[in-house]
Amino acid sequence: MTKHFLAEDLSRLQRLARESKRLRANQNFHPEATDPIQRFFNALEPYSYIRPHRHVDPPKWELLLLVRGAGAVLLFDERGKVDRILELDSASGNLAVEIPPEIWHTLVARQSGTVFFELKPGPYAPFSDKDFAPWSAPEGTERADRLGLWFRQASPGEQPPQMPDEPAQTAFPSS
Repeated sequence: MTKHFLAEDLSRLQRLARESKRLRANQNFHPEATDPIQRFFNALEPYSYIRPHRHVDPPKWELLLLVRGAGAVLLFDERGKVDRILELDSASGNLAVEIPPEIWHTLVARQSGTVFFELKPGPYAPFSDKDFAPWSAPEGTERADRLGLWFRQASPGEQPPQMPDEPAQTAFPSS
């Protein structure tokens, strides 16, 4: 069956992201979680927090193609230091990045209404799809809010901020 995703579908997805508590919404193109190729649109708003993660079980690459707006992919080392920031902006023509397996990363929206198309090997296994960074925080926590703000202004070489009552040794475990 041929699938067609129209401009009004993107606009609907952007609206759903703005209205969502998580400030993001996705629309799958693949028919089911067991599909060997996962492909979907992901609309993000600037204050959405995507917990840093990597794909290791099994190792999987991930391709991000910017469709609308502007965003960035942050790549981290084992301790949470920013290795690189890959800016994507539809106005500049920087449109895609492929993240190799086992690389810690997150994604931020630089403007409201940002939409990515994501492509990665399947099947989707919710309990093993992502290995969350030990220095990151679960969604909905005070630390996650702080990290989400930091992601928007971080620079290569910087470490994630510590919470005021967090000991330095446990904030960034060694590998």
